[in-house]
Amino acid sequence: MKYFTTMGKASRRATDCVIIGVYNRGKLGAGASDIDTVSKRYIQDLIKSGDISSTPGRVTLLNKVPGVKARRVAVAGLGKAGSLDAIGFKKAVAVSVRSLLDSKSKQILNTLTLETVKDCGPYHLARHSVEAVGDALYRFDQMKSGRKKAPMPLNTVGHSIAKRGDAAKSELGAKHGDAIANGVALAKDLGNLPANVCTPDYLAKTAKKMASGNGKLTTRVLNEAEMKKLGMGSLLSVTAGAIEPGKMIIMQYKGAGSDKPVVLVGKGVTFDTGGISLKPGASMDEMKFDMCGAASVIGTMSAISSMKLNINLTIIVPAVENMPAGDATRPGDIVKSMSGQTIEVLNTDAEGRMILCDALTYARRFKPTALIDVATLTGACVVALGKHRCAIYSNNDNLQDEIFAAAKRSEDLGWPMPMGDQYTAQLKSNFADMANIGGPGGGSVTAACFLGKFTDGMNWAHLDIAGVAWKSGGQKGSTGRPVSLLSEFVLSRAGALP
Repeated sequence: MKYFTTMGKASRRATDCVIIGVYNRGKLGAGASDIDTVSKRYIQDLIKSGDISSTPGRVTLLNKVPGVKARRVAVAGLGKAGSLDAIGFKKAVAVSVRSLLDSKSKQILNTLTLETVKDCGPYHLARHSVEAVGDALYRFDQMKSGRKKAPMPLNTVGHSIAKRGDAAKSELGAKHGDAIANGVALAKDLGNLPANVCTPDYLAKTAKKMASGNGKLTTRVLNEAEMKKLGMGSLLSVTAGAIEPGKMIIMQYKGAGSDKPVVLVGKGVTFDTGGISLKPGASMDEMKFDMCGAASVIGTMSAISSMKLNINLTIIVPAVENMPAGDATRPGDIVKSMSGQTIEVLNTDAEGRMILCDALTYARRFKPTALIDVATLTGACVVALGKHRCAIYSNNDNLQDEIFAAAKRSEDLGWPMPMGDQYTAQLKSNFADMANIGGPGGGSVTAACFLGKFTDGMNWAHLDIAGVAWKSGGQKGSTGRPVSLLSEFVLSRAGALP
Protein backbone atom coordinates (compact mmCIF):
# COMPACT_ATOMS: atom_id res chain seq x y z
CA MET A 1 0.00 0.00 0.00
CA LYS A 2 1.18 3.53 -0.80
CA TYR A 3 0.33 6.60 1.28
CA PHE A 4 0.47 10.34 0.69
CA THR A 5 -0.56 13.60 2.34
CA THR A 6 -2.22 16.55 0.72
CA MET A 7 -3.40 20.04 1.58
CA GLY A 8 -5.49 20.11 -1.58
CA LYS A 9 -9.26 20.51 -1.47
CA ALA A 10 -11.33 17.35 -1.42
CA SER A 11 -13.40 18.47 -4.39
CA ARG A 12 -10.35 18.82 -6.63
CA ARG A 13 -8.76 15.42 -6.09
CA ALA A 14 -9.27 13.09 -9.06
CA THR A 15 -9.47 9.80 -7.19
CA ASP A 16 -11.77 6.80 -6.95
CA CYS A 17 -13.31 7.94 -3.67
CA VAL A 18 -13.13 10.79 -1.17
CA ILE A 19 -14.21 10.09 2.42
CA ILE A 20 -15.95 13.00 4.15
CA GLY A 21 -17.89 13.32 7.40
CA VAL A 22 -21.10 14.94 8.65
CA TYR A 23 -22.23 15.61 12.21
CA ASN A 24 -25.65 15.87 13.82
CA ARG A 25 -27.86 18.85 13.04
CA GLY A 26 -26.40 19.28 9.59
CA LYS A 27 -22.90 20.32 10.67
CA LEU A 28 -20.39 19.46 7.98
CA GLY A 29 -16.84 18.23 8.39
CA ALA A 30 -13.99 20.03 6.64
CA GLY A 31 -14.04 17.87 3.51
CA ALA A 32 -17.82 17.84 3.39
CA SER A 33 -17.97 21.63 3.64
CA ASP A 34 -15.68 22.01 0.62
CA ILE A 35 -17.66 19.52 -1.46
CA ASP A 36 -20.96 21.07 -0.42
CA THR A 37 -19.78 24.50 -1.58
CA VAL A 38 -18.54 23.26 -4.94
CA SER A 39 -21.66 21.16 -5.52
CA LYS A 40 -24.00 24.05 -4.57
CA ARG A 41 -25.38 22.56 -1.33
CA TYR A 42 -25.73 19.05 -2.74
CA ILE A 43 -24.67 17.49 0.59
CA GLN A 44 -26.92 19.75 2.67
CA ASP A 45 -29.91 18.98 0.46
CA LEU A 46 -29.37 15.23 0.87
CA ILE A 47 -29.09 15.63 4.64
CA LYS A 48 -32.38 17.55 4.74
CA SER A 49 -34.12 14.94 2.61
CA GLY A 50 -32.90 12.16 4.93
CA ASP A 51 -30.73 10.52 2.29
CA ILE A 52 -27.54 11.12 4.31
CA SER A 53 -27.30 10.02 7.94
CA SER A 54 -25.02 11.51 10.60
CA THR A 55 -25.40 8.42 12.81
CA PRO A 56 -22.01 6.89 13.73
CA GLY A 57 -21.46 3.66 11.82
CA ARG A 58 -23.58 4.77 8.87
CA VAL A 59 -22.14 5.70 5.49
CA THR A 60 -23.78 6.97 2.31
CA LEU A 61 -21.99 6.36 -0.97
CA LEU A 62 -22.56 9.01 -3.62
CA ASN A 63 -21.60 8.77 -7.29
CA LYS A 64 -20.72 11.64 -9.64
CA VAL A 65 -21.29 14.51 -7.22
CA PRO A 66 -21.63 17.77 -9.25
CA GLY A 67 -18.37 19.73 -9.50
CA VAL A 68 -16.33 17.05 -7.73
CA LYS A 69 -13.48 15.31 -9.56
CA ALA A 70 -13.62 12.12 -7.46
CA ARG A 71 -15.69 9.30 -8.93
CA ARG A 72 -17.33 8.57 -5.57
CA VAL A 73 -17.88 10.35 -2.27
CA ALA A 74 -18.35 8.31 0.92
CA VAL A 75 -20.22 10.34 3.54
CA ALA A 76 -19.63 8.96 7.03
CA GLY A 77 -21.83 9.78 10.01
CA LEU A 78 -19.78 11.25 12.87
CA GLY A 79 -22.49 11.86 15.48
CA LYS A 80 -22.45 14.81 17.85
CA ALA A 81 -20.04 17.59 16.90
CA GLY A 82 -17.15 17.86 19.35
CA SER A 83 -17.53 14.27 20.56
CA LEU A 84 -15.49 12.38 17.97
CA ASP A 85 -12.90 10.10 19.54
CA ALA A 86 -10.42 7.59 18.12
CA ILE A 87 -12.93 4.74 18.30
CA GLY A 88 -15.51 6.71 16.34
CA PHE A 89 -12.88 7.89 13.88
CA LYS A 90 -11.65 4.36 13.13
CA LYS A 91 -15.22 3.11 12.82
CA ALA A 92 -16.06 5.85 10.31
CA VAL A 93 -13.01 5.05 8.19
CA ALA A 94 -13.63 1.30 8.30
CA VAL A 95 -17.32 1.47 7.31
CA SER A 96 -16.45 3.89 4.51
CA VAL A 97 -13.89 1.49 3.07
CA ARG A 98 -16.27 -1.46 3.49
CA SER A 99 -18.84 0.40 1.42
CA LEU A 100 -16.31 0.23 -1.44
CA LEU A 101 -15.38 -3.45 -1.17
CA ASP A 102 -17.42 -4.46 -4.21
CA SER A 103 -16.02 -1.61 -6.29
CA LYS A 104 -12.79 -1.49 -8.26
CA SER A 105 -11.45 1.47 -6.31
CA LYS A 106 -7.67 1.71 -6.32
CA GLN A 107 -7.19 5.09 -4.64
CA ILE A 108 -9.00 6.88 -1.85
CA LEU A 109 -8.54 10.19 -0.05
CA ASN A 110 -9.50 10.32 3.62
CA THR A 111 -10.44 13.87 4.67
CA LEU A 112 -11.55 12.74 8.14
CA THR A 113 -7.97 13.36 9.24
CA LEU A 114 -8.88 17.07 9.17
CA GLU A 115 -11.47 16.59 11.92
CA THR A 116 -10.90 17.32 15.61
CA VAL A 117 -10.54 13.93 17.30
CA LYS A 118 -10.03 13.70 21.05
CA ASP A 119 -6.39 13.15 22.07
CA CYS A 120 -5.28 12.62 18.46
CA GLY A 121 -2.83 14.63 16.38
CA PRO A 122 -1.72 14.13 12.76
CA TYR A 123 0.45 11.11 13.64
CA HIS A 124 -2.25 9.06 15.36
CA LEU A 125 -4.97 10.14 12.92
CA ALA A 126 -2.97 8.78 9.99
CA ARG A 127 -2.01 5.66 11.94
CA HIS A 128 -5.60 5.00 13.03
CA SER A 129 -6.73 5.55 9.45
CA VAL A 130 -4.30 3.00 8.03
CA GLU A 131 -5.14 0.45 10.74
CA ALA A 132 -8.86 0.93 10.06
CA VAL A 133 -8.32 0.42 6.33
CA GLY A 134 -6.41 -2.77 7.07
CA ASP A 135 -9.21 -4.03 9.28
CA ALA A 136 -11.82 -3.26 6.60
CA LEU A 137 -9.86 -5.04 3.87
CA TYR A 138 -8.98 -8.13 5.94
CA ARG A 139 -10.54 -11.41 4.93
CA PHE A 140 -9.83 -15.02 5.84
CA ASP A 141 -10.80 -17.36 3.04
CA GLN A 142 -7.69 -19.50 2.50
CA MET A 143 -9.42 -22.58 3.91
CA LYS A 144 -12.35 -22.34 1.47
CA SER A 145 -12.44 -24.28 -1.78
CA GLY A 146 -13.48 -22.95 -5.16
CA ARG A 147 -12.83 -19.64 -6.80
CA LYS A 148 -12.04 -16.83 -4.41
CA LYS A 149 -13.77 -13.47 -4.69
CA ALA A 150 -11.39 -10.88 -6.08
CA PRO A 151 -10.33 -8.42 -3.38
CA MET A 152 -10.79 -4.68 -3.72
CA PRO A 153 -7.68 -3.48 -5.63
CA LEU A 154 -6.98 -0.58 -3.27
CA ASN A 155 -3.29 0.37 -3.44
CA THR A 156 -3.12 4.06 -2.46
CA VAL A 157 -4.53 5.94 0.53
CA GLY A 158 -4.24 9.69 0.96
CA HIS A 159 -4.65 11.72 4.14
CA SER A 160 -5.72 15.35 4.17
CA ILE A 161 -3.68 17.68 6.40
CA ALA A 162 -4.41 21.22 7.54
CA LYS A 163 -0.89 22.63 7.28
CA ARG A 164 2.43 21.71 5.74
CA GLY A 165 4.03 21.12 9.13
CA ASP A 166 1.70 18.15 9.71
CA ALA A 167 3.02 16.21 6.72
CA ALA A 168 6.00 14.51 8.41
CA LYS A 169 3.94 13.35 11.40
CA SER A 170 1.14 12.10 9.17
CA GLU A 171 3.57 10.20 6.94
CA LEU A 172 5.24 8.61 9.97
CA GLY A 173 1.84 7.62 11.34
CA ALA A 174 0.92 5.98 8.05
CA LYS A 175 4.23 4.11 7.95
CA HIS A 176 3.82 2.80 11.50
CA GLY A 177 0.13 2.08 10.90
CA ASP A 178 0.98 -0.03 7.87
CA ALA A 179 3.44 -2.14 9.89
CA ILE A 180 0.92 -2.54 12.71
CA ALA A 181 -1.91 -3.40 10.31
CA ASN A 182 0.26 -6.15 8.80
CA GLY A 183 1.06 -7.42 12.30
CA VAL A 184 -2.64 -7.44 13.18
CA ALA A 185 -3.42 -9.35 9.97
CA LEU A 186 -0.78 -11.94 10.84
CA ALA A 187 -2.22 -12.34 14.36
CA LYS A 188 -5.72 -12.71 12.88
CA ASP A 189 -4.54 -15.35 10.41
CA LEU A 190 -2.85 -17.39 13.14
CA GLY A 191 -5.91 -17.15 15.35
CA ASN A 192 -8.38 -18.00 12.59
CA LEU A 193 -6.53 -21.05 11.32
CA PRO A 194 -8.00 -24.32 12.63
CA ALA A 195 -6.14 -26.22 15.32
CA ASN A 196 -5.34 -29.09 12.94
CA VAL A 197 -3.27 -26.60 10.93
CA CYS A 198 -2.03 -24.06 13.48
CA THR A 199 -0.23 -26.44 15.82
CA PRO A 200 2.73 -25.61 18.10
CA ASP A 201 4.99 -26.73 15.26
CA TYR A 202 3.19 -24.41 12.82
CA LEU A 203 3.73 -21.46 15.17
CA ALA A 204 7.41 -22.38 15.43
CA LYS A 205 7.81 -22.58 11.64
CA THR A 206 6.03 -19.23 11.25
CA ALA A 207 8.47 -17.64 13.70
CA LYS A 208 11.46 -19.16 11.90
CA LYS A 209 10.20 -17.97 8.54
CA MET A 210 9.86 -14.42 9.89
CA ALA A 211 13.51 -14.44 10.94
CA SER A 212 14.76 -15.75 7.61
CA GLY A 213 16.57 -12.97 5.77
CA ASN A 214 16.12 -10.48 8.63
CA GLY A 215 19.57 -9.67 9.95
CA LYS A 216 18.30 -8.22 13.24
CA LEU A 217 15.78 -10.97 14.00
CA THR A 218 16.56 -14.50 15.16
CA THR A 219 14.34 -17.39 16.20
CA ARG A 220 15.17 -20.34 18.41
CA VAL A 221 12.80 -23.21 19.25
CA LEU A 222 13.17 -25.48 22.29
CA ASN A 223 11.74 -29.01 22.10
CA GLU A 224 10.27 -30.98 24.99
CA ALA A 225 13.56 -32.72 25.78
CA GLU A 226 15.30 -29.36 26.12
CA MET A 227 12.46 -28.00 28.26
CA LYS A 228 12.68 -31.07 30.49
CA LYS A 229 16.39 -30.42 31.04
CA LEU A 230 15.53 -26.88 32.07
CA GLY A 231 13.05 -28.21 34.62
CA MET A 232 9.86 -26.92 33.00
CA GLY A 233 7.66 -29.47 34.75
CA SER A 234 4.70 -27.12 34.91
CA LEU A 235 4.60 -26.52 31.15
CA LEU A 236 5.21 -30.18 30.35
CA SER A 237 2.35 -31.24 32.63
CA VAL A 238 0.00 -29.58 30.12
CA THR A 239 1.43 -31.41 27.11
CA ALA A 240 1.39 -34.82 28.86
CA GLY A 241 -1.86 -35.91 27.23
CA ALA A 242 -1.16 -34.45 23.80
CA ILE A 243 0.27 -36.26 20.79
CA GLU A 244 1.47 -32.95 19.35
CA PRO A 245 4.78 -32.02 21.06
CA GLY A 246 5.04 -28.71 22.84
CA LYS A 247 7.47 -25.99 21.75
CA MET A 248 9.09 -22.97 23.36
CA ILE A 249 9.61 -20.26 20.73
CA ILE A 250 12.12 -17.48 21.38
CA MET A 251 12.36 -14.58 18.93
CA GLN A 252 14.95 -11.83 19.44
CA TYR A 253 15.00 -8.52 17.58
CA LYS A 254 18.20 -6.59 18.25
CA GLY A 255 17.93 -2.97 17.19
CA ALA A 256 19.79 -1.39 20.09
CA GLY A 257 23.10 -3.17 20.61
CA SER A 258 23.60 -4.51 24.10
CA ASP A 259 20.61 -2.75 25.70
CA LYS A 260 18.37 -4.87 27.89
CA PRO A 261 15.21 -5.89 26.03
CA VAL A 262 11.50 -5.54 26.47
CA VAL A 263 10.19 -9.11 26.73
CA LEU A 264 6.70 -10.18 25.65
CA VAL A 265 5.39 -13.62 26.56
CA GLY A 266 2.35 -14.98 24.69
CA LYS A 267 0.18 -17.91 25.75
CA GLY A 268 0.14 -20.40 22.88
CA VAL A 269 -2.43 -23.09 23.64
CA THR A 270 -3.29 -24.00 20.06
CA PHE A 271 -6.29 -25.99 21.24
CA ASP A 272 -7.72 -26.28 24.73
CA THR A 273 -10.09 -29.13 25.54
CA GLY A 274 -9.66 -28.45 29.25
CA GLY A 275 -7.73 -31.69 29.61
CA ILE A 276 -9.18 -34.12 32.17
CA SER A 277 -11.28 -31.18 33.46
CA LEU A 278 -13.04 -31.34 30.11
CA LYS A 279 -14.84 -28.25 28.81
CA PRO A 280 -18.51 -28.40 27.74
CA GLY A 281 -18.96 -29.20 24.05
CA ALA A 282 -20.82 -26.00 23.20
CA SER A 283 -18.50 -23.47 21.54
CA MET A 284 -15.45 -25.65 22.16
CA ASP A 285 -14.46 -24.95 18.55
CA GLU A 286 -13.55 -21.43 19.72
CA MET A 287 -10.76 -22.89 21.85
CA LYS A 288 -8.56 -22.70 18.75
CA PHE A 289 -8.38 -19.02 19.76
CA ASP A 290 -6.62 -19.91 23.03
CA MET A 291 -3.34 -19.12 21.31
CA CYS A 292 -4.26 -15.52 20.53
CA GLY A 293 -1.78 -14.28 23.14
CA ALA A 294 0.96 -16.01 21.16
CA ALA A 295 -0.48 -14.67 17.89
CA SER A 296 -0.50 -11.12 19.25
CA VAL A 297 3.12 -11.10 20.39
CA ILE A 298 4.25 -12.67 17.10
CA GLY A 299 2.22 -10.03 15.26
CA THR A 300 3.84 -7.34 17.40
CA MET A 301 7.28 -8.68 16.54
CA SER A 302 6.33 -8.50 12.86
CA ALA A 303 5.34 -4.85 13.28
CA ILE A 304 8.33 -3.76 15.35
CA SER A 305 10.95 -5.55 13.27
CA SER A 306 9.52 -4.10 10.04
CA MET A 307 9.71 -0.60 11.53
CA LYS A 308 13.40 -1.21 12.33
CA LEU A 309 13.11 0.51 15.70
CA ASN A 310 16.10 1.25 17.90
CA ILE A 311 15.13 -1.16 20.67
CA ASN A 312 15.74 -4.75 21.67
CA LEU A 313 12.60 -6.89 21.80
CA THR A 314 12.34 -10.54 22.81
CA ILE A 315 9.27 -12.72 22.27
CA ILE A 316 8.69 -15.95 24.20
CA VAL A 317 5.86 -18.29 23.18
CA PRO A 318 5.13 -21.49 25.12
CA ALA A 319 3.12 -23.43 22.54
CA VAL A 320 1.12 -26.54 23.51
CA GLU A 321 -2.11 -28.46 23.09
CA ASN A 322 -4.19 -29.35 26.16
CA MET A 323 -5.73 -32.77 25.53
CA PRO A 324 -7.32 -35.55 27.65
CA ALA A 325 -5.61 -38.94 27.52
CA GLY A 326 -4.59 -41.85 29.71
CA ASP A 327 -1.32 -40.15 30.55
CA ALA A 328 -2.73 -36.64 30.90
CA THR A 329 -2.21 -34.67 34.10
CA ARG A 330 -5.03 -35.29 36.61
CA PRO A 331 -6.67 -32.95 39.11
CA GLY A 332 -4.76 -33.40 42.35
CA ASP A 333 -1.40 -34.05 40.67
CA ILE A 334 1.54 -32.01 41.92
CA VAL A 335 4.23 -30.74 39.53
CA LYS A 336 7.44 -28.76 39.94
CA SER A 337 7.90 -25.57 37.93
CA MET A 338 11.17 -24.30 36.46
CA SER A 339 11.40 -21.90 39.43
CA GLY A 340 11.46 -24.87 41.82
CA GLN A 341 8.05 -24.04 43.25
CA THR A 342 5.52 -26.87 43.36
CA ILE A 343 1.95 -26.57 42.09
CA GLU A 344 -1.11 -28.64 42.95
CA VAL A 345 -3.20 -28.94 39.80
CA LEU A 346 -6.78 -28.62 41.03
CA ASN A 347 -8.15 -27.97 37.54
CA THR A 348 -6.43 -28.96 34.31
CA ASP A 349 -8.46 -26.32 32.45
CA ALA A 350 -6.38 -23.67 34.24
CA GLU A 351 -3.51 -24.63 31.93
CA GLY A 352 -2.50 -21.24 30.55
CA ARG A 353 -0.90 -20.14 33.80
CA MET A 354 0.91 -23.49 33.97
CA ILE A 355 2.79 -22.84 30.73
CA LEU A 356 3.23 -19.13 31.36
CA CYS A 357 4.88 -19.54 34.75
CA ASP A 358 7.76 -21.52 33.23
CA ALA A 359 8.02 -19.06 30.34
CA LEU A 360 8.20 -16.14 32.80
CA THR A 361 10.93 -17.92 34.75
CA TYR A 362 12.82 -18.54 31.51
CA ALA A 363 12.50 -14.82 30.67
CA ARG A 364 14.71 -13.91 33.64
CA ARG A 365 17.84 -14.82 31.67
CA PHE A 366 17.20 -11.85 29.35
CA LYS A 367 17.14 -9.32 32.24
CA PRO A 368 14.13 -7.47 30.75
CA THR A 369 13.51 -3.78 31.34
CA ALA A 370 9.83 -4.70 31.17
CA LEU A 371 8.21 -8.14 31.05
CA ILE A 372 4.63 -8.41 29.78
CA ASP A 373 2.69 -11.63 29.36
CA VAL A 374 -0.39 -11.73 27.13
CA ALA A 375 -2.98 -14.46 27.52
CA THR A 376 -6.57 -15.51 26.91
CA LEU A 377 -6.43 -16.59 30.51
CA THR A 378 -9.81 -16.49 32.27
CA GLY A 379 -13.52 -16.45 31.59
CA ALA A 380 -13.73 -14.35 34.75
CA CYS A 381 -12.08 -11.50 32.86
CA VAL A 382 -14.88 -11.57 30.30
CA VAL A 383 -17.42 -11.35 33.13
CA ALA A 384 -15.56 -8.38 34.62
CA LEU A 385 -14.78 -6.31 31.50
CA GLY A 386 -16.82 -7.81 28.69
CA LYS A 387 -15.56 -7.70 25.12
CA HIS A 388 -14.30 -4.12 25.17
CA ARG A 389 -11.17 -3.91 27.34
CA CYS A 390 -8.39 -6.26 28.34
CA ALA A 391 -7.36 -6.46 31.99
CA ILE A 392 -4.02 -4.90 32.98
CA TYR A 393 -2.30 -6.33 36.06
CA SER A 394 1.18 -5.38 37.27
CA ASN A 395 3.54 -5.52 40.24
CA ASN A 396 4.65 -1.99 39.31
CA ASP A 397 2.23 0.96 39.29
CA ASN A 398 4.36 2.93 36.83
CA LEU A 399 4.38 0.06 34.33
CA GLN A 400 0.64 -0.43 34.72
CA ASP A 401 0.08 3.28 34.06
CA GLU A 402 2.41 3.14 31.04
CA ILE A 403 0.48 0.26 29.50
CA PHE A 404 -2.86 1.91 30.26
CA ALA A 405 -1.69 5.10 28.52
CA ALA A 406 -0.51 3.09 25.50
CA ALA A 407 -3.89 1.37 25.38
CA LYS A 408 -5.67 4.71 25.34
CA ARG A 409 -3.43 6.25 22.65
CA SER A 410 -3.70 3.19 20.42
CA GLU A 411 -7.48 2.82 20.92
CA ASP A 412 -6.76 -0.81 21.90
CA LEU A 413 -8.34 -0.37 25.29
CA GLY A 414 -7.46 -1.90 28.65
CA TRP A 415 -8.29 -1.32 32.30
CA PRO A 416 -6.06 -1.44 35.42
CA MET A 417 -6.96 -4.26 37.79
CA PRO A 418 -5.96 -4.95 41.43
CA MET A 419 -3.67 -7.53 42.97
CA GLY A 420 -2.84 -8.20 46.62
CA ASP A 421 -2.10 -10.67 49.38
CA GLN A 422 -5.79 -11.21 50.10
CA TYR A 423 -6.21 -12.63 46.59
CA THR A 424 -2.93 -14.55 46.65
CA ALA A 425 -4.10 -16.29 49.85
CA GLN A 426 -6.83 -17.98 47.80
CA LEU A 427 -4.10 -20.02 46.06
CA LYS A 428 -3.08 -21.81 49.26
CA SER A 429 -2.58 -25.58 48.96
CA ASN A 430 -2.37 -28.14 51.77
CA PHE A 431 0.04 -30.25 49.75
CA ALA A 432 2.15 -27.98 47.50
CA ASP A 433 3.57 -24.47 47.45
CA MET A 434 0.39 -23.28 45.71
CA ALA A 435 -2.72 -24.44 43.89
CA ASN A 436 -3.30 -23.51 40.26
CA ILE A 437 -6.76 -22.03 40.94
CA GLY A 438 -8.06 -19.86 43.76
CA GLY A 439 -11.76 -20.62 43.93
CA PRO A 440 -14.71 -18.99 42.17
CA GLY A 441 -14.28 -15.43 43.45
CA GLY A 442 -11.97 -13.03 41.60
CA GLY A 443 -10.83 -15.65 39.12
CA SER A 444 -8.99 -13.25 36.82
CA VAL A 445 -7.25 -11.61 39.79
CA THR A 446 -6.12 -14.86 41.39
CA ALA A 447 -4.79 -16.04 38.02
CA ALA A 448 -2.68 -12.88 37.85
CA CYS A 449 -1.53 -13.43 41.44
CA PHE A 450 -0.47 -16.97 40.50
CA LEU A 451 1.75 -15.58 37.72
CA GLY A 452 3.04 -12.92 40.10
CA LYS A 453 4.60 -15.66 42.23
CA PHE A 454 7.09 -16.23 39.40
CA THR A 455 8.02 -12.60 38.72
CA ASP A 456 9.56 -11.37 41.98
CA GLY A 457 12.15 -8.68 41.30
CA MET A 458 11.05 -8.14 37.69
CA ASN A 459 9.17 -5.20 36.21
CA TRP A 460 6.18 -7.32 35.16
CA ALA A 461 2.65 -6.92 33.82
CA HIS A 462 -0.03 -9.36 32.75
CA LEU A 463 -2.69 -8.70 30.11
CA ASP A 464 -5.75 -10.96 30.29
CA ILE A 465 -7.19 -10.68 26.77
CA ALA A 466 -9.87 -13.38 27.04
CA GLY A 467 -12.63 -10.88 26.28
CA VAL A 468 -11.04 -9.03 23.38
CA ALA A 469 -9.03 -11.60 21.41
CA TRP A 470 -11.87 -12.90 19.25
CA LYS A 471 -15.50 -12.37 18.32
CA SER A 472 -18.24 -14.99 18.40
CA GLY A 473 -21.44 -15.38 16.41
CA GLY A 474 -21.94 -14.23 12.85
CA GLN A 475 -18.69 -12.21 12.91
CA LYS A 476 -16.68 -15.02 14.50
CA GLY A 477 -12.96 -14.50 14.16
CA SER A 478 -9.77 -13.23 15.70
CA THR A 479 -9.53 -9.48 16.35
CA GLY A 480 -5.73 -9.26 16.29
CA ARG A 481 -5.79 -7.47 19.64
CA PRO A 482 -3.70 -6.32 21.41
CA VAL A 483 -1.07 -5.93 18.66
CA SER A 484 -1.79 -2.21 18.41
CA LEU A 485 -1.49 -1.70 22.18
CA LEU A 486 1.78 -3.64 22.42
CA SER A 487 3.21 -1.86 19.38
CA GLU A 488 2.33 1.51 20.91
CA PHE A 489 4.06 0.48 24.14
CA VAL A 490 7.23 -0.58 22.33
CA LEU A 491 7.19 2.52 20.08
CA SER A 492 7.03 4.68 23.20
CA ARG A 493 9.86 2.73 24.87
CA ALA A 494 11.93 3.17 21.71
CA GLY A 495 11.34 6.93 21.69
CA ALA A 496 9.83 6.59 18.21
CA LEU A 497 6.60 8.53 18.79
CA PRO A 498 6.53 12.16 17.56
